[in-house]
Amino acid sequence: MKAYSVDLRQKIIDTYNSESISQRKLAKRFRVALSFIYKLLKQYRQSGDIAPKVRTLQTPTKLNEPQLQVLKQLVEANNDATLEELRDQLEQATGVRIGRSTTARMLQRLQ
Repeated sequence: MKAYSVDLRQKIIDTYNSESISQRKLAKRFRVALSFIYKLLKQYRQSGDIAPKVRTLQTPTKLNEPQLQVLKQLVEANNDATLEELRDQLEQATGVRIGRSTTARMLQRLQ
């Protein structure tokens, strides 16, 4: 989901400062989540900044490159194996246990 624009954020802050309005009514008026209003006002009070926060670190993948290559070899050797079977074989080969959905994402990554 994309962050709300700085323009909308500024309108919310201006409305909050100029009118005696509750945060709940503010959320309804601008059709945003109440939790967004809480976070925006908190950010504004603490730093004076209303810009969306920038995500600096990407969450690392569950498998590193050598483990991905092991998974690739397992798929090449057993191309009709289920996700559950591949997951179990990967655990036996590397000692790393991942979920079925993670196995599916890693396979998509390998194409």
